[in-house]
Amino acid sequence: MKEMEMVHGFNQPKNGNKIKSFHGGPRIPLNSDTVLVVKIPDVQILRIMSRSLFLAMSLLTLPFLGSILKGLSSSSSSSSFSHSSVHPEFDPEPPSINGVLLNFLLHDLADEGLLRKDDKALVITPPNGFVDVIPFNNEVEVVLGSDLERKISIPNESYAFVFVSTSEDAEFVDRILKSDGIVALPLGTNPSNAFKEKPNYRIVYLRTYSSIIVALKKTGTESSSKRKLCQLETGAKKVVLNGLEEVFLEPPKKSLVKSNKYLKKIKYLPNLMGNSLEGYKKRFFIGVGLPQENKVTIEWFKKNYPKSQHFEIHNLEVQPKDQSLPQTDVSDWLTKHVKKEQDFVVMKAEAEVVEEMIKKRTICIVDELFLECKNEWWKSGRRKKNNLRAYWECLALYGRLRDEGVAVHQWWG
Repeated sequence: MKEMEMVHGFNQPKNGNKIKSFHGGPRIPLNSDTVLVVKIPDVQILRIMSRSLFLAMSLLTLPFLGSILKGLSSSSSSSSFSHSSVHPEFDPEPPSINGVLLNFLLHDLADEGLLRKDDKALVITPPNGFVDVIPFNNEVEVVLGSDLERKISIPNESYAFVFVSTSEDAEFVDRILKSDGIVALPLGTNPSNAFKEKPNYRIVYLRTYSSIIVALKKTGTESSSKRKLCQLETGAKKVVLNGLEEVFLEPPKKSLVKSNKYLKKIKYLPNLMGNSLEGYKKRFFIGVGLPQENKVTIEWFKKNYPKSQHFEIHNLEVQPKDQSLPQTDVSDWLTKHVKKEQDFVVMKAEAEVVEEMIKKRTICIVDELFLECKNEWWKSGRRKKNNLRAYWECLALYGRLRDEGVAVHQWWG
């Protein structure tokens, strides 16, 4: 059969034996031995067309692929966990935890010997509470995660077991958990707000329920734990500072600030935080001022400040600036003698000394401060024209100290 006949639907022209070239070239003879040559587009053009088609199809199917991969990822993360040397990370928004799961968890921990019958236990719920009623007995206390005032009032190292529903409470849990105590919480995969395992904790339990639960044992007290008020989160710090006595917006009468009624209104920091101060290595009271003033200050401290623990008492004598005697550098003394994270410091100091400490960034070494601010109304109760501060300047310094996170009181001598 001749090759020409393989092209179906091709009719020979009536004018004989020639046909125009497809590309406008010279006429070619057409006879029974003629072969029709069909030129296809350039290979690169085909390649571009195929890639364009593939890209278009990919864009159309992308939403479907995304939903499939998301489903695979979620199922994979809930069904597997790799226990390596890397610290585990805990999701700040774990799956809903109900009372039934917690009750089962407590029994399982008891079976493992991690929770004893006489252990004091605490459950911290999500901010909106649990999704159902908790079938616990009365031996387990429950605190709402958003109740900052209640959480601040809990004494240090008072619980042997704590269940927390969110990793954001890590610092709080470390404060209230006893040594050898257990903290349990849901395990997640979100690294942005992870519960960072401290060096004084080790994993002792890992189980999968409706979510993965991990328990860690506290092996001792971490020396670098944040116990200074100025280091607390803003919300917790605000709760404590709001508990302080009200500031006098106008200079008070001398008879008022010397009265027992006023002294009883002073809200001391250990009482506000429910802290016996037992967990601190040392406790200092530092009187900064003239020698005769410091003697009166120390007598007042011994008589009025709540002390269930021993305090080291120090006098730092500061001379008036108009004298040529060398001045005591209070910031330098604190840096050398006080371990910021381990010691509790109460101080009475004059405004100029305090401003210098703020400038040198040593004010956060002080936990509680009695601020003496000699203003134009100082002691006489009447305004004087002198070089003393305006009363509003004293109030501004007081407010700045509150912003720094220092529990500050007005001192009236």
